[in-house]
Amino acid sequence: MTARECGTLARYVVDKCPCDACREANRVYEARRSRLIAYGQWRPYVDAEPVRQHVQLLSEFGIGWKRAAQLAGVPNGSVSKLLYGGPGDRPPSRGVRSETAARLLGVTPTLDLLGATVPVDAAGTRRRLQALVAIGWPQAQLAARLGMDPSNFGKTMQAPRVIAKTARAVRVLYDELWDQPPPETTSHERGAAARARNHAAAREWLVPAYWDDDLIDVPDDQLDAELDRRVSLMDDAELRRCLSAVDHERDRSPLTRAGAKECRRRRRYSRSVMEVAS
Repeated sequence: MTARECGTLARYVVDKCPCDACREANRVYEARRSRLIAYGQWRPYVDAEPVRQHVQLLSEFGIGWKRAAQLAGVPNGSVSKLLYGGPGDRPPSRGVRSETAARLLGVTPTLDLLGATVPVDAAGTRRRLQALVAIGWPQAQLAARLGMDPSNFGKTMQAPRVIAKTARAVRVLYDELWDQPPPETTSHERGAAARARNHAAAREWLVPAYWDDDLIDVPDDQLDAELDRRVSLMDDAELRRCLSAVDHERDRSPLTRAGAKECRRRRRYSRSVMEVAS
């Protein structure tokens, strides 16, 4: 059995650990408990069913219940009873401590936690690879760095979904290379980089500088709506800056272009209103 970590209530109560950290954990718990009782808000148990469904859902993303327990920092036994019941054919828990519920519900299936073979949307993976090609990285070199066969790499560039392991590997590679152009010390290297840039330019692939970190992973079918939402929050001065960046600096970032488009639309509308008024 894995030893409970010091500084936790479980370590203090179950294992009777007398260390300062465990005693402090118990003091904090008792103080909170007393305060909530005084306010009439003490609810030590909550309905277990939503928590149980959440843990079961996590398993569909490759996060087993033991892994979920570890990530939540709760004992395996608590989750086992939640899902399967206890000795003597005891049914699964009908109630669960509120702290345990909060910890388990706080475990979400982010890319970092997903099982290696769980399929995920490929938009971020594809955009990262396209951006690296756009700054001159040949696809063969990127495939080699990822340990992928060139034919599989080509499929990854076009696939609507990839497995989480691949998405994580591409993200790591992108974080390493996004501001590092490929070596071009030999004529062969210069030729390969030029061909990569030309290939990307012909397909209008964006370089890394044009992708905001919080937009690069937005799925294709949600990107326009997210851009519209952000543009709706811009004031006129921001929209004018977007238009200037597109017209004079050739900025191709999706958000800047969306802002410029809205600026033009507002100007057309203003002109039409003035014409009607005159």
